[in-house]
Amino acid sequence: MKIFLPRIEISLPQIRDNARMLSELYGKKGISIMGVSKAVLGEPSIVKAMIQGGARFIADSRIENIEKMKAAGITTQFVLLRTPLSQAESVVRSADISLNTEIETLKKLSYYAKAGNKKHQVIVMVELGDLREGVLPLDLSEFIRQANSLSHIKIVGIGCNLACYGGVKPDDKNMHELSELFDIIEKKFHLGLTIISGGNSANYEWYRSTKDVGRINNFRLGESILLGLETVNRKTIPGLHTGAFKLVAEVIESKKKPSIPFGEIGQDAFGNIPVFQDKGIHHRVIIALGKQDILASSLKSNNSLEILGSSSDHIILNSKNNNLKVGDEVNFTLDYGGLLAAMTSPFIKKQFIIRNDHASAEYPYRKAAQGISTYIAN
Repeated sequence: MKIFLPRIEISLPQIRDNARMLSELYGKKGISIMGVSKAVLGEPSIVKAMIQGGARFIADSRIENIEKMKAAGITTQFVLLRTPLSQAESVVRSADISLNTEIETLKKLSYYAKAGNKKHQVIVMVELGDLREGVLPLDLSEFIRQANSLSHIKIVGIGCNLACYGGVKPDDKNMHELSELFDIIEKKFHLGLTIISGGNSANYEWYRSTKDVGRINNFRLGESILLGLETVNRKTIPGLHTGAFKLVAEVIESKKKPSIPFGEIGQDAFGNIPVFQDKGIHHRVIIALGKQDILASSLKSNNSLEILGSSSDHIILNSKNNNLKVGDEVNFTLDYGGLLAAMTSPFIKKQFIIRNDHASAEYPYRKAAQGISTYIAN
């Protein structure tokens, strides 16, 4: 099998396992999960693994990703997490549900839904402190009233977003407030709402500690499915896989060099004046990745290498006791930002790993050793 470098190796069984375990965990208290696919650009193979694991909805912030998934033959309920006014026609055509906070956007969605002889479903997002998107609680009733007047809009739920922009943690206070708002809206407008989406991967600690989840019946999960982490403290959720993604790169230089540059120091290529610590002569290697692909700070070396810095196309490492030669491979685990960058980079090949007992015509692959199959995305 041809070796591709750099590449990101993706374990579909681990993603499927994580989705299954989270679906079972949250399902014990009646909470369904949306698999959030934005960090992986709506990659169909990964999304299929989420659905196989029990994700009832697939949510993404880019309508282009949803269009790609539908073109790949994925059939599920698609939720758009971000609704630009200029893309309203595409949203109505390709998303079953969208998250909204602006009446003007709803008017445009209703217009295109009417033209298409359909009703577009909406989850109204409520601002509960994180200060990203959301209608303020005091304005919610008036917002619902205006939205209800739109002939081709159907409000199916409310939701909130926490721990993204402002870092505000989900807790009993804000989660119970969302439940109370749900009750008020449902009774006042007789809507028969079906979704109260209480948050994202940051909701794990609240879920484990609370005695009452109230009316919350849905979470939107990306990082916990993909990386096995909750996102308040970035701790591993017990039982989940944290190694579903591995970034592999090639050593393109391996030499002993000083640890401090020689000559007059000015700005680097990105306008910074670098500062260095004198560690004497040491073995340094360069790998064929750079800031155009990924931020070095988002990587953790699985080879115990020290990341010294990076430029546009190179990452410089302290080889330490590793006897690395030109052409050797080194590999890294990624944080969420690193995953997003690696999946977005056109220069990093995506290699999917599946077990032979799960192989089918759905997964074109080439055989590797020990019962593992892989294939490279086009």
